[in-house]
Amino acid sequence: MATTSHHHSADHAASKPQSPPPSSPPLPNFISSVKLKYVKLGYHYLMTHLLTLCLLPLIVVTAVHVSRLNVDDMGKVSGLGEETYLPAALHNIPPAPSMSAARQEAEDVMFGALENLFKSTKINPKDIGILVVNCSLFNPTPSLSSMIINKYKLRGNIKTFNLGGMGCSAGVIAVDLAKDMLQVHRNTYAVVVSMENITQNWYFGNKKAMLIPNCLFRVGGAAVLLSNRTADRRRAKYRLRHVVRSHCGSDDTAFNCVYQEQDDSGKTGVSLSKDLMAIAGGALKANITTLGPLVLPISEQVLFFAGFIARKISNAKMKPYIPDFKLAFDHFCIHAGGRAVIDELEKNLQLSEEHVEPSRMTLYRFGNTSSSSIWYELAYTEAKGRVKKGDRVWQIAFGSGFKCNSAVWEAVRAVKPSESNPWADCIHKFPVEIRV
Repeated sequence: MATTSHHHSADHAASKPQSPPPSSPPLPNFISSVKLKYVKLGYHYLMTHLLTLCLLPLIVVTAVHVSRLNVDDMGKVSGLGEETYLPAALHNIPPAPSMSAARQEAEDVMFGALENLFKSTKINPKDIGILVVNCSLFNPTPSLSSMIINKYKLRGNIKTFNLGGMGCSAGVIAVDLAKDMLQVHRNTYAVVVSMENITQNWYFGNKKAMLIPNCLFRVGGAAVLLSNRTADRRRAKYRLRHVVRSHCGSDDTAFNCVYQEQDDSGKTGVSLSKDLMAIAGGALKANITTLGPLVLPISEQVLFFAGFIARKISNAKMKPYIPDFKLAFDHFCIHAGGRAVIDELEKNLQLSEEHVEPSRMTLYRFGNTSSSSIWYELAYTEAKGRVKKGDRVWQIAFGSGFKCNSAVWEAVRAVKPSESNPWADCIHKFPVEIRV
């Protein structure tokens, strides 16, 4: 019905005479009406945002990639695994970094390490004649060394020292001090306790340079027993051969590269400078220049000295000869300050993956435990059963100030893995592969 009506209407319209269509207004001439200033403005906007437009796909891809990163991926980027430790106060919501909580962290770390030491060495705490404690950022009153004396009721004539503010290399400094004291006080024991305290030194602000320590530093500590008693010669693990300390604090850039300060909002933290790696390289160069003649074979010393003379005579920017320290040492304990530190020393000293394995695995398992990290690394080497009689160990530590310190130990016997080793319950899982 509708179709029939449609055709009828069409036939009816066709029978009418056609009239000319009404005249429509002429279209504007766009070419002549466009103003050049708007064209220039359009190109200006295009060029201004061209970089953003070009980078937008890359930004989107990166954002998608980052959103897919899991906790394990984050750990691989930082070099830390999922089993590192933070103090109890930072597990609270909100965090509660009080003085009492900081003391509790210090007690847990110090007393835990000392209990393990006394159990494994079977010494009476009252026989200790020298006590050296180092902790850079937490120095309460009474001191940490006094807390130990009170806990174990140590004797009244004990010689005690509490080193503060000396950074991650203070463990070697503490050993050096204990060595000097043992040369004066005969037939006695010296205990060195190395640790750091996180509770009151966690940074809660937004300054990037001060957030880096949050990503690296974790809870840990070590207690070391040294003796000059003839009776201990048989049961000792190592003999201390050399301690070499280098201080670059006279240079302003080096002095300020690791600096505790407050940000603009008054929050306290430790700032790490972008120049840190270059300064660490300079400090290492100064340290090995002194250490080299003490430990390197004559052939390497001749090559190093010849290169030094050649650079002086020619006055040219020749690359200095880097001695092969693998000829002097069997094991390397490089401060686990971060992946960049380990990578740089592996490259500059031409070390193998096995040489830096203790440092990488310590960073992964325990994080940067400051001055005690070199002892976790030595414990790793022991847990792997790699320390043989006569082996030489090089402990290298970097710290604020800026300092580079080295300790050289010689194994007086083969060191077997022990139950008291901090790696005892997990060494079978290491090494793990860490890829970015």
